[in-house]
Amino acid sequence: MTGKPTYEELAQKVEHLAKQIARLRQLGTGANHQLRTLLDFAPYSIVVFTMDGLVSYLNPAFTEIFGWTLDELEGKKIPYVPPDLEKDIPQDIKRLFEEKTLLRHETRRMTKDGRVLDVIMRAVLFSDPGNKDAGELVILRDITREKRIARNNQAMLRISMALPQYPDLDELLNYISSEIKDLLGVEGGVVILLDEEKQEIFFRGVAYDDTATQKRVKEIRFSVDHADQVVAMKVIRTGEPVIVNDTSKIAKSYPLRDKKLGYETKNFLQVASKSSDRVIAVLSAMNKKEGIFDQTDVELLTMIAGTVALSIENARFSSELKKAYTDVSRMNRAKDKIFHHLSHELKTPVSVLSGSLRILGKKMSSLPEDAWKPTIRRAERNLDRIMEIQYQVEDIIQDKPYETYDLLSNMVDQCSDELETLVAEGAGEDAIIAYLRRRIEELFGPKQLVPENINLKQYVGKRLEHLGPLFSHRQVEILTDLDAVPPIYVPGEVLQKVVDGLMKNAIENTPDEGKIVVFTKKSKGHVELVVKDYGVGITEENQRLIFGGFFTTQDTMVYATKNPFDFDAGGKGADLLRMKIFSERYLFKIDMASSRCTFLPNEYDICPGKISKCSFCTTRDDCYNSGGTTFSLRFPVKES
Repeated sequence: MTGKPTYEELAQKVEHLAKQIARLRQLGTGANHQLRTLLDFAPYSIVVFTMDGLVSYLNPAFTEIFGWTLDELEGKKIPYVPPDLEKDIPQDIKRLFEEKTLLRHETRRMTKDGRVLDVIMRAVLFSDPGNKDAGELVILRDITREKRIARNNQAMLRISMALPQYPDLDELLNYISSEIKDLLGVEGGVVILLDEEKQEIFFRGVAYDDTATQKRVKEIRFSVDHADQVVAMKVIRTGEPVIVNDTSKIAKSYPLRDKKLGYETKNFLQVASKSSDRVIAVLSAMNKKEGIFDQTDVELLTMIAGTVALSIENARFSSELKKAYTDVSRMNRAKDKIFHHLSHELKTPVSVLSGSLRILGKKMSSLPEDAWKPTIRRAERNLDRIMEIQYQVEDIIQDKPYETYDLLSNMVDQCSDELETLVAEGAGEDAIIAYLRRRIEELFGPKQLVPENINLKQYVGKRLEHLGPLFSHRQVEILTDLDAVPPIYVPGEVLQKVVDGLMKNAIENTPDEGKIVVFTKKSKGHVELVVKDYGVGITEENQRLIFGGFFTTQDTMVYATKNPFDFDAGGKGADLLRMKIFSERYLFKIDMASSRCTFLPNEYDICPGKISKCSFCTTRDDCYNSGGTTFSLRFPVKES
């Protein structure tokens, strides 16, 4: 069994046949039939033209590849020259007439359905018996797939060599998106990731012809709750590619997406990038510039997805490591700030107490020492202990050692002093031991907080009335919109501390003439209490640490503990930590969103405390629009 002839071998045979066409035609109808049978079975596209460029014959292989039949084109010109190549045709014809033959002329030709193919063309002029030119015979070989494979292999090699240059995740994904856009000839290339913690998909890598769209797309996230409006979720769940060549056929699925993007998606192709059996990203090509997406595009994008999968995984791990390192650095900074803060908190009251004890000792010097001296000494010893704590903090900051012996001695002293105090307080009572047990239970015993059904609307309203006199000296407007919501199940004491803490935090961070909005609302499966202030906001760096406890947003050097509810009053930074612990213990959620005042971008920048005194604000709205913080409490409720 002989093998399939090569293109060159077949072309030579066809050219030989062409030279005999005129002579064979003279032999009669039978010879013409024999010639046509030979050309019909040729595996490559063959066209016979008259000297005027009109079709006199084309074989079935031409119809299979280009789409037109002989009945459609006989006696006509073939409309298969791309517009950008029409200017070259006269020169090509002139060359053929001069040289009689064109060998391996590489060009492009269009199909009936508008696709553009890469072809190699061979052409020859054949003559009649009088040696007069009678027509042209053209052989066309479709090399589109061959060129695409070669181009794809070169692209994969280029991408593989370039990937190590992009250890940063964002830079890597932007590079991949750019390659998708260029290789597939589309308006936009996108790498889509799933944020498993927030259950949102987002566009981490983006490359669009339109830079405004590119910037806008990067800022958009879609909740998985809208998975029916985002096809990428289907790709993530199934791992299978999706081609949509006409989005109008799925228009009902795309309003949310296109509205957010501000960009019309006409067609797209999406492919999963997998690591083992897990989809780590979705590669997406948007709006093909020429033609429609087909299987060759799927193969190319799948090749890219497979090539970049490991690099994406490594870059994500690297990004997480960098984030962890940054968090550790921030925690170290927070630790230093805590020590500075504790040192500051201890110095002022200790100094005041120390001076007060000295004054008290002088005033009581006329009394018998047995009546007051032991008590004063006990107080001085504990005051010295507090001073020692302050010194310890300074030593820790300066990396000075602190001996274990001193620490244990102080612990023993603390226990003995507490017992001595309890005995002294209990003198004259009926039973010292019973008294001690009761006091120990009061001071150190566990407290049982019993959850109860609470009407959130009424409760919050009463707490605001109760707190009102405490911040009456402040010029802060409290706006409320308390909807009736189902009762929540939480201890009243816990809710009081949380509500009071959020209001205190909001008021202390809002300048005079500012406003705070408090509202309740019901959502699916939970009710929500929101406290939104239009204050100075919190820097992005501090937002990560705000629930950590003993972390204040003010710099230690400018920090000052003022009266409660004063602007920028400060405190020990424990309220939010306590709220976070309460939320975990009693199964509600607390979230925070904040934007730092655009006029005070750094934590060292100081707000004057009153909008009318701010040099950046001409109206109150200027302040309202510059920053603020929103705390949200979500309590679970049983659906009826």
